[in-house]
Amino acid sequence: MLLPAVVLVLIYCYGPMVGMVIAFEKYVPAKGMIHSKWVGLDNFKYVISLPDTYRVLYNTVYIAFMKMIAGLIAPIVVALLLNEVRTMLFKRLYQTFIYLPHFLSWIILGGIMLDILSPSSGLVNQALEALGFEPIFFLGDNKWFPYVLVGSDVWKEFGFGTIVYLAALTGINPSLYEAAEIDGANRWQQTRHVTLPGMVPIMILLATLSLGQILNAGFDQVFNLYNTQVYESGDIIDTLVYRLGLQQAQYGVATAVGLFKSVVSFIFISLSYYVAYRFANYRIF
Repeated sequence: MLLPAVVLVLIYCYGPMVGMVIAFEKYVPAKGMIHSKWVGLDNFKYVISLPDTYRVLYNTVYIAFMKMIAGLIAPIVVALLLNEVRTMLFKRLYQTFIYLPHFLSWIILGGIMLDILSPSSGLVNQALEALGFEPIFFLGDNKWFPYVLVGSDVWKEFGFGTIVYLAALTGINPSLYEAAEIDGANRWQQTRHVTLPGMVPIMILLATLSLGQILNAGFDQVFNLYNTQVYESGDIIDTLVYRLGLQQAQYGVATAVGLFKSVVSFIFISLSYYVAYRFANYRIF
């Protein structure tokens, strides 16, 4: 029964890895991988010499790190608040409402963000003007663009995380709350001494597993929201690979960047798996 799955994995996951050889060639599509000129590590040296490389690497780690922190805090806060709601109909309606953006693509959400954040007609800037502030060009200002990426990513994904934490809350022994009430603990004290400690294992698990995504700042999101004015703060490794490979036809260089990212990501994934196993007893096998 596993044979079809194994075949699909070999074809679509391991088969394309043969193309990594392009990272060490001056690849010409007409000559193919076999007859293209072998250049060794020249593509990697060229990437390191590019003035944008370190800025792109910094942007990638910085944006991904902020997303990771915000993506952990927001669902926990919302899950704790929802846990206090006693009207099940309202609770389920709110869960459904915040979960919907998770199913929308960044093409749709990008259009929504453009409308909301428009400096001339966007709702946010209209609200700022009503309060006496100057309008802000959120998608064209390097100061604000990283925060737009983080905020929009949290908006899209925090509903999914909230459901995970709500599921974790159902696993907490109700007798602990009863014991806390007998001891005179109020709702905040119950949250602090019963609820939060009960959520710690899933917090550690999700936090450590997110380390593996530290170099994935979100190509779809950035590609649909950024422009040349915010390259300084919004350009990431994936968008650099896109420009080098598809716009400038430097296939070998683009593959070298992608290979470098994959190696570093593999190290982070291995580290996060070890940490998840060490502190949350998470094991794949």
